[in-house]
Amino acid sequence: MNSLYPPRMTGRPGRLEVWYATLTDPRTGTGVWIHHEVVAPRRGGPARAHGWISVFPPDGPPVTERFGAPDSPPPRGKAYFEVPDVRATPRLLEGTAGAITWHLAVIGTGEPLYTFPRWSWRRELLPAAQIVPAPDALFDGELVVGGRRFTLSGAVGGVARIAGHGNAQRWAWLHAGLGGGDVLEVVAAVARRPTMRWLPPLPMLQLRFGGRDWPRDPLLTAPLLHARIGLPDWSVEGGTALRRLRIDVTQDPADCVSLSYTDPDGATATCTNTERATVDVIVERRAGLRFEVEHRWHLDHTGHAEVGTRP
Repeated sequence: MNSLYPPRMTGRPGRLEVWYATLTDPRTGTGVWIHHEVVAPRRGGPARAHGWISVFPPDGPPVTERFGAPDSPPPRGKAYFEVPDVRATPRLLEGTAGAITWHLAVIGTGEPLYTFPRWSWRRELLPAAQIVPAPDALFDGELVVGGRRFTLSGAVGGVARIAGHGNAQRWAWLHAGLGGGDVLEVVAAVARRPTMRWLPPLPMLQLRFGGRDWPRDPLLTAPLLHARIGLPDWSVEGGTALRRLRIDVTQDPADCVSLSYTDPDGATATCTNTERATVDVIVERRAGLRFEVEHRWHLDHTGHAEVGTRP
């Protein structure tokens, strides 16, 4: 198994681990979100493996089904997540939950994208860290929602991971497949630690275009970026002396689902997610004394985005 996928915190008290896949069917415009999660309570006790799948058709409201069990078996073989009727490996996502059944092969994943610095993932020094093992994945297979069957071929998306002590105080997330191997990943968050929760969101991002990743160090660049988190619109802008960008995201309420999270310490949060976000990205590069547009992208209901809040 790819070394970025195996469970690393399962069973350790006070830890949260997440694997999630997001994708868009290019033929129908249908979006899919498959969220796998293991929560180990801070005060001890068995870890809870559970998750959900949400399907976002363009011609109707999203449909969500949950899965999991309190006594779920540990993953077997190549699986990094496994509960009754649901299994996930680096190459295959499959399961049945309520009215939804899926069997999706993961192909063409691209090189891993480190939204946070590599050391933060390896050393676990931050409250949480995110990484994208498959930022430019394609998905082939079948998806059944009620009596409706979708055959997916070359659905565009990615597979990402989060590991840490719990969810942020508030956050915004974006995965944008920009085409031709170009991809953008954004995590703008406020930590829950008492000394940090009143600070503005710190945007961590990686933009891969033309075969290169920018910025070189997402943590050093983060203070140069500014995030405005809200619904239905949120944005990130700023940059370095040589390059700057602006990202505008719109999450249409009709295309969103709101779901609850429970942290290892028992605190709760709510995320509003859509796999049909509209996204505009403009990258500018310094040319002498001014900046000129280097590249721009527009995603029409094909961006994957989320905003998280607490009571």
